[in-house]
Amino acid sequence: MTDAPYQVGQHPDLPPPPSTTGVIGWMRNNLFSSWANALLTIASVLLIYGLATSLYKWGFANADFQGASRNDCTSGGACWALINVRFGQFIYGFYPESQRWRVNLTFIGFLVALWPLLFTGAPARKQLLWYAGVYPILAFVLLLGGFGIEKVETAKFGGFMLTLVIGVTGIAVSLPLGIMLALGRRSDMIFIRAICVGFIEFIRGVPLITLLFVASTLLSFFLPPGTSFDLLLRVLIMVTLFSSAYIAEVVRGGLQAIPVGQQEAANSLGLGYWKTMYLIILPQALKISIPGIVNSFIGLFKDTTLVAIIGLLDPLGIGRAALADTKWQGLAGEVYVFVAILFFIFSFSMSRYSLYLEKKLHVGHES
Repeated sequence: MTDAPYQVGQHPDLPPPPSTTGVIGWMRNNLFSSWANALLTIASVLLIYGLATSLYKWGFANADFQGASRNDCTSGGACWALINVRFGQFIYGFYPESQRWRVNLTFIGFLVALWPLLFTGAPARKQLLWYAGVYPILAFVLLLGGFGIEKVETAKFGGFMLTLVIGVTGIAVSLPLGIMLALGRRSDMIFIRAICVGFIEFIRGVPLITLLFVASTLLSFFLPPGTSFDLLLRVLIMVTLFSSAYIAEVVRGGLQAIPVGQQEAANSLGLGYWKTMYLIILPQALKISIPGIVNSFIGLFKDTTLVAIIGLLDPLGIGRAALADTKWQGLAGEVYVFVAILFFIFSFSMSRYSLYLEKKLHVGHES
């Protein structure tokens, strides 16, 4: 008779060594798994530390935040006085200062409308979805005026407010339009398929800047004399059409990844085309297409800076106008860093939400 407290094969598993789990284990496996990796890790840490230290000294420790011109910046670091003085223009453009509360209220309302659309667990989601449906009308009235509110011309739109208007509108409208184009490209009806293929290939073969020039200049030649067509509205249409063509190709890739058996199974159940697409095919295709769709949205959001070329002053346009002032010449670095930070915040947020959504919907295969 053995003195062992456990029978053969019944001994419980022992915990792994502490050096192989947690932070220490991750560092040993990923950063110090060999001498070469250890040297690269140390060199990278030193390089990052040096860059971070230099940026901190330039952007904060030795920076100037107040001043009426570049001559007031004497610390040797960044001169954020320009951003401080022109901050209102960078955000609101030339929107009347007394009416900027409307822009703030519109942005807050946008976040509230976005909450139930992005997160299924949002409280009072059903009621908030109704609000999200009418929000575009509320935003239109708040920004442009009417119904007792002072009217503001779109020519005064600018800064990051203009970027959000163009980017959000393009994203919201191009997604359903792109889905319809993708379905039309795969349609059995030759006429519809030819129109969708022609539109997608033409739009994807022309630079966005060309379409913007068409919207701002050439389009007026094809309109009846005396016709007034708002420039911002023309830009919104062109940006939406441009984005929808790329979304269509991304969604088409997702549709092609769905096995034919899914369609055949739906047909055997007697489901029609639209019910099959809505209930079976599209949900799976859109899951697969999430990374590509979000990537297109991020690209569209950054491409809004091109409107500066046709006279609309986005943050880069505001920055160029400020740098043309002799008081602020030579501060291009500060302007571009500030604008880059603004775009990075929104682009990074979209990227992180994409990862969250992929994980939630279990997109891909887990090892």
